[in-house]
Amino acid sequence: MRRERIVNAALAVLLLGFPLWAYWAGEPFLITLATRAAILALAGVGLNLALGTGGLVSLGHAAFFGAGGYAMGVLAWHAQMYAPMNIAGFEIAGTKSMPVIWLVAVLTGALLASLIGALSLRSSGVYFIMLTLAFGQMAYYFAISWPAYGGEDGLSIYVRNGFPGLNTLDPIQFFLLAYAVLMAVIWFMARLQVSPFGLALAAARQSPARVQAVGIGVFRLRLVAFVISGAITALAGAMFADLNRFISPTMLNWHTSGELIVIVVLGGVARLYGPVAGAILLVTLEHVLGGFSDFWQIWLGLGLLAVVLFARGGLVGALAGRAVAHD
Repeated sequence: MRRERIVNAALAVLLLGFPLWAYWAGEPFLITLATRAAILALAGVGLNLALGTGGLVSLGHAAFFGAGGYAMGVLAWHAQMYAPMNIAGFEIAGTKSMPVIWLVAVLTGALLASLIGALSLRSSGVYFIMLTLAFGQMAYYFAISWPAYGGEDGLSIYVRNGFPGLNTLDPIQFFLLAYAVLMAVIWFMARLQVSPFGLALAAARQSPARVQAVGIGVFRLRLVAFVISGAITALAGAMFADLNRFISPTMLNWHTSGELIVIVVLGGVARLYGPVAGAILLVTLEHVLGGFSDFWQIWLGLGLLAVVLFARGGLVGALAGRAVAHD
């Protein structure tokens, strides 16, 4: 759909152009805001695969987001303390390398999603929602009761992890890295949506009985989508923790899951760039309205209500039309 491609390109240019302008204007804080939006958009892209394409309303994606954050925090903390981890009698050194941390975060998120999905996907509807919520809260309370890594107080990382060839402490360089990862994942999602797997997953959302009747396992389709979704969300969690140089159990709380759903709904469920639009809007509202009132979430709630009632396709749908495009 041509109009949606134009909207998508405009969103990509806006997310890139704003921090470049902020860099020229000498406003590093605005660059950090744009980085936060890019990372939250990445988490939203992960959720959108399960929620938008698969029709799986998950209130437990904070578990994957937080798992990625803790994967980063644990590895970086052991590296900065020069103290190896002892796992089943084996000593494993920490690391400050982002590529290694991202790989561990993705694998952790995928493993956790496979376990949660294998149990939760045996149900549907409100039961699936409540099961994912329960698993997410289990992860949250586990983090609170994990004193080795800060417990309820969280854990600080003194220096941001490194990426080959970049100075990640420079806000604009870290933003460009986050932006590149976001664009790469969106490209992957675009290819996935038009692949046989993506088309079958979308069909399973609309009519699971018909998909099952032609010999395609709906449970397996949804489980694979859930695992990919969890892995991407965990990657975003690792980058988010690196941005803040801090991890805490709040990353695993159900409020974080709700925030990710709000991002997807605001931007447009099943829209390729919907999470980008939703993250930009959420971070902008938080920054602008938060300067006027501590209760800025009231206005966010009104905006969300307006989107649900009058713009079912979210911001992208309102700009591009109601039909969902997959490329």
